[in-house]
Amino acid sequence: MAFTLHDLADTIDARAAAGGDASYTRKLLDKGAEHCAKKFGEEAVETVIAAVENDRTNLINESADLLFHLLVLLKARGVTIQEVEMALGQRTSQSGLQEKASRKSE
Repeated sequence: MAFTLHDLADTIDARAAAGGDASYTRKLLDKGAEHCAKKFGEEAVETVIAAVENDRTNLINESADLLFHLLVLLKARGVTIQEVEMALGQRTSQSGLQEKASRKSE
């Protein structure tokens, strides 16, 4: 069975409950949401570079780092993966172009 984003979110939750010295996740969270956001941004840039350089292996690895840091950032801000999934689910009722246009009017 594949390791899912839900599995990763559960792992992050468990590590967040651990002591700071035992967990990189806990250390990130202890530094605050702003720090978590910066780390996510760094990983996003590294993912883009891997994609532009057409480095498949590095793109896979950087994407894994990106998803991990996104879930840590969401945890730092009290947002669950289920809430993100709900937002995605609501968007499937219309085309991406329609959804994007609707956000401009908000």
